[in-house]
Amino acid sequence: MILGSASVASAVSLYSVAPGVRVNVRSGPGTTYSITRTLPEGTKVPIFCQTPGSTVSGYYGTSNIWDNIDNGEYVSDTYVHTGSDGYVADRCA
Repeated sequence: MILGSASVASAVSLYSVAPGVRVNVRSGPGTTYSITRTLPEGTKVPIFCQTPGSTVSGYYGTSNIWDNIDNGEYVSDTYVHTGSDGYVADRCA
């Protein structure tokens, strides 16, 4: 029985951003970080890890959770439909 292998990649789910919203992507987990780009309406994003940051009130409530969607790119979890108001991915290191 093989219990695991480092060569097996784990699947990353894609999550929809809030409908009718263009979401700012920031260089860090908070509103004080610079905007690196803006996601168009209807975008789906991966969540590689999550981390606490600035508290934001958005489409899906109020939270301080930020989703890492790419290297050095974060969006507020309040604009991503994860189906949860808590963490759905590992915490960022």
